[in-house]
Amino acid sequence: MLSLALLIVAQSSFTVTNAVYRGPVDRPRGAKLVWHDEFSGASLDKRKWRYDTSHNKTGWFNNEKQYYAADRPQNVKVANGLLTITARKEDLDPRRYPDWGGQHYTSGKLVSRAAWTYGYYEVRAKLPCARGTWPAIWMLPQQMVKWPDDGEIDIMEQVGAEPNLIYSTLHTGLYNHTRKTQRSAQLAVPTSCTAFHTYQLDWRPDRILIGVDGKGILQVANDKPAEGKGAWPFDVPFDMILNLAMGGDWAAAKGMDDAALPQRMEVDYVRVWKAPSSSR
Repeated sequence: MLSLALLIVAQSSFTVTNAVYRGPVDRPRGAKLVWHDEFSGASLDKRKWRYDTSHNKTGWFNNEKQYYAADRPQNVKVANGLLTITARKEDLDPRRYPDWGGQHYTSGKLVSRAAWTYGYYEVRAKLPCARGTWPAIWMLPQQMVKWPDDGEIDIMEQVGAEPNLIYSTLHTGLYNHTRKTQRSAQLAVPTSCTAFHTYQLDWRPDRILIGVDGKGILQVANDKPAEGKGAWPFDVPFDMILNLAMGGDWAAAKGMDDAALPQRMEVDYVRVWKAPSSSR
């Protein structure tokens, strides 16, 4: 059972509370498990995941400072039933890593090879809390053409500038942080970095719920038909993304704590269910 502290919405310069939901988030009755990774093997299952290294040379978004490695166990490892993404303070040898862009931090970013429209999702994870870290569990459309028009679902973001504060956000063409109109909400989770919690998405044609451990964070309804895709692009297949970014305009708002590195995001499992009815 979550403590009362978990139900406190922390206030900060980043806080947005226009989509707060404090009701339950439960798996729909009769939902069928259609995809999962329990990370029970000795290496990453590349039939289920791919590495995203696409912007290493040119630099990542939001002024982030990391290099995302591929097939490098120092950054991404599966062992003892856990996926571990580790961020490190280090420079790389460009002879061994020709796509290295001069970053001083390394980490990992994984994207699911499968994509889904609607469904119920759970990711059980333990997060880092050091200043400068930016762990995320999120989704982008498999056929992304333009951000934010094609949509983004942020199930969980936590930045080291605000430890133990879980953000959940939806971005669309009309509702996004560049316009300061994003649909977002926050929840304090005092043990997010010392214990595993289950981060949940219940995505249906008529609304999206996001929660942690069965307690709601965010709710957004598909109730603006006149605005079309600008308000609701969430009707196409989306990939699941797991990553640990470093720095950036948000995560490093209070600086970078290099002495605290390495820092780890640990994932126990990722599970996807589909409800028996398309309306669920």
